[in-house]
Amino acid sequence: MNAVTPEWEQRSTVRVVPPVQPRKLAKVPFVELAEGRLQGVVSSGSDIERVYVSSITAGTHTYNCSTNNNRPCGALHSSPCKHLRMLADEAVVQYGAGRVARYLRVEGGEGATTGAELMAHIGGGVERTPAAVVFSRFLRHLAYLELPDTTEPLPELHWFPAMGVTR
Repeated sequence: MNAVTPEWEQRSTVRVVPPVQPRKLAKVPFVELAEGRLQGVVSSGSDIERVYVSSITAGTHTYNCSTNNNRPCGALHSSPCKHLRMLADEAVVQYGAGRVARYLRVEGGEGATTGAELMAHIGGGVERTPAAVVFSRFLRHLAYLELPDTTEPLPELHWFPAMGVTR
């Protein structure tokens, strides 16, 4: 390995950070810190075929919640709905409260230990954001679960040039 270039930059895979605590995926099957937002997919409590795509934007703390086909959540008004609270709870389980608070730039939130404590510091309002990108990424993750176990590289995940190829 090259002493100057970090090892992770020389590979086409990235180490997966294990969750802080084990998660149950039934209520919130997908949660991520990406694109300047805490975002994910939350199962509907009333309809097994409906899911919500919920997000909180870093810095502004604006939030959105809509179905996977962009219909607004009926409970989303001047305060976050239960889907957003569930998303925050699972993000804390997945990443830890401190990391989520730092990512969202929540003042005073680094002392939080639960999603509810973190949400107490979220003061933004509703800002509609499209659900398609997050939902599409969730479906892509589901597709990977159906692949057989292998140690061979997956062509669609191999973004970097092969060894010996020069630029």
